[in-house]
Amino acid sequence: MTSCTSNLASNAWLLLTDRSNFIPAESSIFFFNPYVIDSGSGGYWHYGKDRKHYYHFTYDPAAPYLYIPIDNKCPHFDRENFRTWCSARKGKPR
Repeated sequence: MTSCTSNLASNAWLLLTDRSNFIPAESSIFFFNPYVIDSGSGGYWHYGKDRKHYYHFTYDPAAPYLYIPIDNKCPHFDRENFRTWCSARKGKPR
């Protein structure tokens, strides 16, 4: 339960402090965990995960993020390099 509570608090802060930030539609404020965050003043996430998927923020309004199952079969998969995501799906526009 601690992880759920800490994700809720940090995600709420993320959403409140920057209106351009979002939680992917396939995830939730309770379980989304951004693990690579922009080091600049923007503070948005580049990569995140939840219990089922990895996510990559694309900056593309038509498909603002990519996502892939955690248990994917991509050869040489690197969760911090979307170019290795062989079966990624496009996320829904906000």
